[in-house]
Amino acid sequence: MRSRIFFLLVVWSSSLAWAAVPEAIVLVTGDMHSAYDRTAQFVARIDRVKAENPGVPLGILIDGDTFEFGNAVARRSEGAVEFALFAALAQRAPTVLNLGNHEPEFFGMADVVARVRAAGVQVIGANIRDRSTGEVFASPSVRVKLGAREAVVVGAITDHLAAYRLAVRPSLDVSDPVVWAKANVPALLQGATLPIMITHVGVQADRAILPLLPEGTLFAGAHDHLRFVHREGRTVYFHSGSWTEFMSIARLQKSAAGLTWEIEQVRISPDDPADEKLAALIRATLAKHLTAEETAVVGRNPQALGPTDAAAFAVEAARAAAGVDAAAIGGTTFGAGLPAGDVPRIALDACVRFDSSLFVGELTGAQLKFILAHANQGPDTPFAERMGENLIVAAPATIDPAKRYHLAVTDWGAKDAIKYFGEGAPATFVERPDVKLKAAVIRALQPAR
Repeated sequence: MRSRIFFLLVVWSSSLAWAAVPEAIVLVTGDMHSAYDRTAQFVARIDRVKAENPGVPLGILIDGDTFEFGNAVARRSEGAVEFALFAALAQRAPTVLNLGNHEPEFFGMADVVARVRAAGVQVIGANIRDRSTGEVFASPSVRVKLGAREAVVVGAITDHLAAYRLAVRPSLDVSDPVVWAKANVPALLQGATLPIMITHVGVQADRAILPLLPEGTLFAGAHDHLRFVHREGRTVYFHSGSWTEFMSIARLQKSAAGLTWEIEQVRISPDDPADEKLAALIRATLAKHLTAEETAVVGRNPQALGPTDAAAFAVEAARAAAGVDAAAIGGTTFGAGLPAGDVPRIALDACVRFDSSLFVGELTGAQLKFILAHANQGPDTPFAERMGENLIVAAPATIDPAKRYHLAVTDWGAKDAIKYFGEGAPATFVERPDVKLKAAVIRALQPAR
């Protein structure tokens, strides 16, 4: 009897160990935006995942916006670090880039697609065309071998032309991604053993694409700089954040219902182990291209803030500078975190990507509560509440619906208030040209020594 129990325990524990070994792993991130303080660490984390899962097929998906025109070093070096990153990824596993609106930051879209392909990476994003020729810049889908199975990966990009750099807009013809998806995605994914959808269009458009996907699809989104995981049956839809603060690890598992994807989102820290080859290139590129103005200290920070906390700090700084009750700024205005100690200009510019005067509008407490209900989204925000823009709001802890409040926003919020704030939008905004967003953040930092 004892030997039988021992035998059953061995079989049971062995079956658990087998079940824990994934059929395949897909590593996903997007909206990297030339985050040089985490780029080499991201590659080292991939090496760690490979080492921890010997023999498991691996793929890598990059969901757009690898480049950042606002990064002066990236701009002057014409993306030297980014193209080295693509080459490093392609050496490690089959890698697919889904185009984002920041891909044509330093070259035309056709040129950047050619350079990424030359680095060994496949490129998708077929609802964007060259306006002069009518030809697509990339395929609508690619096939990726993951061991004995083959994944079909379909990509789409935002049609919001204002999100593209002004100089490249005349060269682009972008179809509505939802209209394009309804016409093309079901056929592209029909019969796929491993259907994968990857979009750089934001949550609002993704909601309309989600019902088109076959059961069991791995659906990666980006563009809003959000991070979350949402399940519908065996289909899993997720965003991986921005500025390489997180990487999503999608593990393919067998279950009684069929193949399923399990998502783990791991933090990437500037203090993590780094790929030394890429880290050395980053150090050399920074040394070559940084100017004295960019290394000048503009303030001091008592503690390091990651991208999420730094954005909240900046919005509170805007509220205080404008002397108003609340402030609301789109999450994509912000990028990197803020370092502890001296904060150089280059770090401030990476944190606050776009500068603007602040604009002030008056609204009721009921309107402000409406805005708050759809703002400050985190991983635990219910999917049903993820509506509209990714807003970061600083507001009083208690709001009286009948009282009137003053709300500060940037120019984007003032120009397109309904899009950003919906029913909570103030009727009008008045510009405060004396109060700038970046200056407000500098003022909130401790004085430089």
